[in-house]
Amino acid sequence: MWHGNSGGAMVPIPSEREGVKLAHGGRPGARRARSATRTIKQVGALVALGIGALLLSGCDARTAMRFGWPAGVTPEAEKMGDLWTWSVIAALLMGILVWALIFWTITFHRAKAGKDEFPRQTAYNVPLELGYTAIPFVIIAVLFYFTVIVQNDVESKTSDPKVVVDVTAFQWNWKFGYRNVEFTDGARYNGFESSGSPFELQARNMRTEHGEEHPVLGPAGGRDDDIRNYLKFNQIETVGSSSEIPILVLPTGKRIEFDIASADVIHSFWVPEFLFKRDVMPFPKQNHSDSVFQISSIDREGAFVGRCAEMCGTFHSMMNFEVRAVSQQKFDAYIKYREGNPQATNAQALEAICEVPKSVTTVPFDTRRATGGDTPTNLGDANNTNLQNCTVGANG
Repeated sequence: MWHGNSGGAMVPIPSEREGVKLAHGGRPGARRARSATRTIKQVGALVALGIGALLLSGCDARTAMRFGWPAGVTPEAEKMGDLWTWSVIAALLMGILVWALIFWTITFHRAKAGKDEFPRQTAYNVPLELGYTAIPFVIIAVLFYFTVIVQNDVESKTSDPKVVVDVTAFQWNWKFGYRNVEFTDGARYNGFESSGSPFELQARNMRTEHGEEHPVLGPAGGRDDDIRNYLKFNQIETVGSSSEIPILVLPTGKRIEFDIASADVIHSFWVPEFLFKRDVMPFPKQNHSDSVFQISSIDREGAFVGRCAEMCGTFHSMMNFEVRAVSQQKFDAYIKYREGNPQATNAQALEAICEVPKSVTTVPFDTRRATGGDTPTNLGDANNTNLQNCTVGANG
């Protein structure tokens, strides 16, 4: 309907429904625009709040992009970190898309005042339904592809590792032996021993409790050593005890192979900075387990605590060791010192290469299961284990 205004012009007369809308807040389109603008402002405020929280936390960009993933010290750890980062980014992008669709729906497709109509249905939209089905499969396939790539890199092995270490776990400590070492000048060391006894390991690891010595029971209930012929023995070995943390000295920048086995129950070899752990099985062949893995290098010097990550008995939680990563020059000197001084202790060999002789990351366990408050807490700097005013080889 139309009527004339004071100037003689004809203007439309609003219908009854439109009059109600105008009486309750004006034009519907304007209200929707204001609502959308308000939603965008709220989302923008949340994003700004998140960025502000990140900046105020003091995290650098690399730390933030790890999304909680620990920092590693091997190339394999970095590859796993990159996979984690991109997986989280992909998940966030998918989440943002889903959130955007939800906000779009609740903002622009709400029930409209004064209209009682059924929204348009897409239940039989075949292309849309095929897209909903295919896209998740594509996402899963892409993540699976990159996961397999990284997993193959982490578990890859070469035929010429520069250092081969035999690792033997037993209740409740570790033995490390150097089977093969290639020195910086190309010379090689072979320290393989043809025989040994797993019972000797545990005999040397006697527990002391209330002033009395209690030798650990032999593996497999005292059955013959011959059934444990898979265990490796070496001329240069480091054996932990309840009074000494075993320190495994390794070079930086070289490919290292670990051959792991257990003298009794299932243990697990875990160095958190490697971001990798593997079960240490008795009878690896019979248990169809791969007892060998490699790392392509340790990227920096320092001390890194190692742990058993498999519940293995009474002192499982205190079955620790230390990896001491040193320069190639120091590592060569360490092996040569131990080869030339077979009666020297591991602590003496560490002092000979100007390294702190005791663990700086963990302490031996107290077999009394209680302390008088004398457990040391300030062990040293794990990032700097060098002895001051010391010359490598001066004592050897």
